Formats: sequence, structure tokens, C-alpha cells
Amino acid sequence: MTNVSLISESKMRCEKLGINPRGTPTFSNVLSEVDLNLKRAEYEEILSVINFFVHKMLELMKGIPVLILITDENGCILEMAGDEAIKNVIEQSGIKVGLVFNEHEAGTNSVNLVLEHCQPIQLLGDEHYYEFLGSSACYTVPFKYTDVNNLLGTISIMTAINQHNPFLLAMLCTVVDSIERELMLKKQNRRLHILNQVVIETTRNGIIITDRDGIITEFNKFAEILTGSKKQDVINKPIPDAKTNDFIKEVLQTGKEYEDMELILPAQKGQDELVCLFDAFPIRDENMQIMGAFAQFRDITERYHTQKQINYLAYHDDLTGLPNRRFFTRHIDELLKHGVKEKSIFAVMFLDLDSFKKINDTLGHNNGDALLKLVAERLKTCCNAPNQLVSRMGGDEFTILMQEMTDHTEAIHVAEVIIKAFEKPFAVDGYEFYITASIGIAFYPQDGQNGEMLMKNADIALYRMKEDGKNNYTIFEPSPNNSGIERLTLENSIRKALRLEEFVLYYQPQIDTLTGKIIGTEALVRWNHPTLGLVPPAKFIPIAEETGLIVPLGEWVLRTACIQNQIWKEKGYAPMSVSVNLSSRQFSKQNLVKTITEILHETHIDPQYLELEITESMTMNVEVAIEVLGKLKELGIQICIDDFGTGYSNLYYLKLFSIDRLKIDQSFVRDIMTDSNDADIVATIIAMAHNLGIDVIAEGVETKEQLDFLRSQNCHEVQGFYYHRPLPVEEIEQLLMNTMEIDTKL
Repeated sequence: MTNVSLISESKMRCEKLGINPRGTPTFSNVLSEVDLNLKRAEYEEILSVINFFVHKMLELMKGIPVLILITDENGCILEMAGDEAIKNVIEQSGIKVGLVFNEHEAGTNSVNLVLEHCQPIQLLGDEHYYEFLGSSACYTVPFKYTDVNNLLGTISIMTAINQHNPFLLAMLCTVVDSIERELMLKKQNRRLHILNQVVIETTRNGIIITDRDGIITEFNKFAEILTGSKKQDVINKPIPDAKTNDFIKEVLQTGKEYEDMELILPAQKGQDELVCLFDAFPIRDENMQIMGAFAQFRDITERYHTQKQINYLAYHDDLTGLPNRRFFTRHIDELLKHGVKEKSIFAVMFLDLDSFKKINDTLGHNNGDALLKLVAERLKTCCNAPNQLVSRMGGDEFTILMQEMTDHTEAIHVAEVIIKAFEKPFAVDGYEFYITASIGIAFYPQDGQNGEMLMKNADIALYRMKEDGKNNYTIFEPSPNNSGIERLTLENSIRKALRLEEFVLYYQPQIDTLTGKIIGTEALVRWNHPTLGLVPPAKFIPIAEETGLIVPLGEWVLRTACIQNQIWKEKGYAPMSVSVNLSSRQFSKQNLVKTITEILHETHIDPQYLELEITESMTMNVEVAIEVLGKLKELGIQICIDDFGTGYSNLYYLKLFSIDRLKIDQSFVRDIMTDSNDADIVATIIAMAHNLGIDVIAEGVETKEQLDFLRSQNCHEVQGFYYHRPLPVEEIEQLLMNTMEIDTKL
């Protein structure tokens, strides 16, 4: 039967018994202290084996709040280990050591289900019968002597429901399998009866037996395999391995016993090193006098390397193979804990790729990942000294730790080497990229006495470098107006502002220069911060882009602009288009067309009055751009290339992209009266667009001379301060009303 059906049947039985699921169970079967001690004594060897593996399992899951319960075959709790908080909670409900679980008192629970059906069970949340267990997850597995298949009891992991992970049940099954194998070994190799074993050569453990003087008398074939020594070469001689020989000497001289000691055996020719659990006991005669020693090696190499791999993955980045944030911070803490050499300093360097987001947005995350791998290799080449550690913190951010320096120049030299190394292009999927990096540096002890402060100050220095122009390094300098902290504050405030609706839209009129009438508006977002006032877009848009918050913000802008344009239509103003800018992140989202379709239906705007502005860089991936823009055109939406002339568009693609309008960037318009090159560029763009049947609008028009030049080149759509700045809704409506009054009089 499936777990689901077993749980369902159990719940039905509990309901028939009339158990109140909202109550607290009352347990009647609790062993007395005497009976509990007798039961534990009966399970002494079993519990010693289980506790060894439980200890290992708790170490592996350090940081995850779990409680482990061990019961006997009747459901009596023999041991509880792990998180004290969880333990206190369940003890308050009456669950404690000595309690005997039964379904008519405990309701639907994993222990009774496992004892009844002898199969692994997981109970999650409301799968428990009692509601007070609804916030917990339980994973229970039976354990037994595998030779006779008799049930010995259960082992359970209990944790909070938000920590649920199917891996916990799989891991517990693996641990129980190891426990069962260990119990079998204990059962088969009773220490005081080793001389009576007639099948010593059939065991899969390496066994060595010596006499009273430490001379080998038995050396089985698995001992040969594990140690690389042949029986005929070691029999009647002392143990050749010095460490093992020392253990045996102590066993023979003092009677000391060794159990479950982890040893790494030297690698044999053509083989990897072996990891074993080592046991050694004295062999006694009928008078309890030591007459020899027994030692055995149990090969746990596979288990050891599995655990080692798990530990490696926990502290390394799976993409680049570099140490990760956890490793880096732990390494700094260890460095500070054990002390830095006198007069020695170390540096923490934060490195961030400049404009890496464009690579992801245009060529996809797979190529972005490939680039990150190449960056990691180049950084390792630049920082290959023993005192240098390169790590990946996440995304496109890397860190470098430089230890045991006597002055700052070594770190500065490495930073310069890295910046120089990035002058060479990166080759990814047939493309060559020139990408730069910005670096922030903080030094111990002047910039921080602990890892957290050093990393924070290196991060602040990095973002200061970003603001100062990128593609270089900067050293942290204390500042009362800390840009890094300001950036973090702004990022958190943006998230809050979206919830509290602090953003507003301004609209800049677009003018037909032949009639002077408003033919459309461009929606521009502004942030009315409650304490900082009106925050300029240049300050919060880049942060929103980097953090991905530009996507929900962009959707809000699009929806709000459509609603407002529809309101103006319903108020009787002449129909006009509203232009909305799409970010690179929005354009690369797979659900973009679906989102825009939903907004069109929701706001009831006629699609012909919505214009979406995209930048040239968004069209680098031509096939994707053609598909997306084609679907948007099918909706009836107008498409405009923003900032045209600043990128690298192929003119051939303008037709393929079904572009309706080009917007000439204000950087060209600004100097058309003083720079003949800019004037020629603008005239060429206008002529080319008209030949392709594409409309042209110029932005940034501030003077009459600029306007006259554009008119002379047959550009009759403009926007800029010469006519109007971006205006709030009320002022736009006043302009539209004035236009209606003039038309009425005419």
C-alpha cells in the first residue's frame, strides 16, 4: 500500500475511536525508570551503534533544526537527540523518553505506521492526526537484524514543516542501512569468541590476529587487499604498519580496546587511498589473561568519499568550482580566530563584472554561465600565489583574500593585474566579449576587525568604484555619507515602495511640429520617497535593474500608463498614444507577451494607442527579437526603437522587427547646431527612416534652432523641454483641456 493510503486508513481509525484532533494526547503507557533502564541495557549494543551514526548524521545536518527519536519494536522511546527547542515543544505535549506510542493515544503517527507496516514513512503537516503537529515533518524508518529479519525498532527525524526535504528520508534510509550492516558485524564478531570463528576468510573485513608478543598469527585475504601486504610476507612477523603496530602494542600491554577508529591506509600502487573503521581488542584465555590481540579493518571508503563530496558541495560553487561564500567567510573567521602574524595585514577584495546583465539578457543564461567559468579561470591565473584565495560569492560577484602581506602594495598590484587581464576578450559560443570588472578593497585591521565588517567595507568600496566609472579598483575610505549603505537602503526601500504605491508617473508630451498639437505622451516613472523626497530615476533605476525589481516596477508602469490613457479617452480628450519603456529584463522574460495581453484586456485600452520603447541592445539576439516583436505587433501595439544611433542595429533588421518609429537620442540632438557630425548623423537617420517607411521622433529638443533644423530635415515629431518637461497627470490634463478649448473656438 502507498503511504497516502496507510495514512488515510489510520486517520479513519482515529476518527472512529473518537479522538479529538484539536486536543492534546494523554499517554498512559510510560515505562518506569527501572523498566526503562532494563530496556536500555537490553539495547545497549544496538544503541551504541545507532548513537555513533546519529552523531555523524547530526554533524552533517548542522544548522538544520532536527530532533532524532529512537524506539524499540514496541514503540517505546529509548533516546531523543538533537534540537532542544523541538524537544521542549514535544515534551510539553507528553512525548518523552520512556513513552510507548500507540495509535489510539498518539493518533496518526509515523512510528506506529512503520512498526505496523515495516516500511519507511514520512508524515508532513496536516497528515498528522493531531493539529498541534501540523507544523512538523516526521520521517521514520524501521531497523532490524537483517539475517533473521526481526524488527528491532524505528529511527525518526522530526523537524519543522518549512524544513521539509525528501532528501531527509532518503538519507535516513541510507544511515539505517549502515546501522543494520554494523549491527550484523557486531552480532557476527563477538569479541571474546573470535578464536572460534571457522570462517574468518569469508568476512569482508581485514582481520589481523597476533600472539602475546605482537607476532601475526592470522592475516586474512581482505587484510591483504586493504594493506597491500601478502600473508606469506607478514605471518610470524610484527605488524608492518607502524601506526597499527602501536595500537596493537597498547592493546597487549594495557588491555585497552579500540572501536570504530577512522584510519586512512596508505595508497597502494595503482589504487586510491582506503578509509577504514578500525577495531582492536585483547584476546584472553580462560583465566582472563591476555594471550593475543585481534584487529579488524572495515572498508568505508565509499561512504567516506560520499560524505567528503557532500562537504565539498556545501563549501564550493557548483558552477565554477571555486570556494563559495560559506567557505570564504568561514576561512576569514578561522584566520582571525587563530591570530594574524604580528605586523602582518591581509586584504579582502570584492570584484563585480561591469554590465554582465546585458550578456544574460541578450545571449541567455547558459552563455552567461559559460562566461562566469572563463572569468573564474582567469582570476585563478591572476591569483595563484599560496596566500591568495579566489571565491565566488554569487551572481557575477567574486572575492579575493590576500593573506600575510606587509603593506598595501601587493593587493594593489594584484588588482591592477586583474584589470589588465580583462583587457583580453572572452570567447563564448562563437562570440568575443570585452567585459570589464570593478574592484573594491578593504584591509585588516584598519578597515575592520572582523570578517563581516571587512566584507561590508570591501563591498562599499566596490560600489563606489561603480559610481566613479567602473573598470578599475578603489580602496575603502570611511565616509559619513556611505554610498554602499545608501544603495542597500535604496534597494530595501524600492521593495517597500512597490507595496506602498510610492511610485508615480509623469508624462512628457510628444508634439506634432506642423500643428503644435500633442499627439502622444511618454510615461516616465518617479519615486516620491516619504523621507528622501523625489528620488531621481538615475539613482533607483540601475538598482532596480540589478536586483530584478525592474520587472514588477515595469509592469506597474505599463498598467498605470494604460489605465491613465484610457481615463483621458473617457474624459473626452482626443485619442493619443502613450509610450512606455521596456527594460532588458522585461524583454527577456518568457511571459512578456502574456503579461502585456492581460494588461490590455484589464485596462480596455485600444492597442494602437500603446507604444512600447525598446533599446537596440535588446535586439542582439535577432531570432528571439523577431519572434517577440512579431507577437507584440499581432496584438496591434506600436514599437519604437529608443536612443537610436547609440547602439549597433543592423538597418536590415529594422524591417524584420516591424518597427513603427525611431527615437533619435538626445545626445545627437543636443549638439546638432554646433557639431556637424551630429547634424549629419541626425539627417541620415531621418532620411533612412523615411525611405524605410518608419516614423521618426527626436527627443531632448530644447531650443528653437534645434526645432527648426529638425523641421528642415522633415522630422515633425519631437519631445523636449522646448515644449514641455515631464508633467504630473493634473498638468497634462490642463494642457489637453486648453487644446480642446482652442479647437472648440476654431
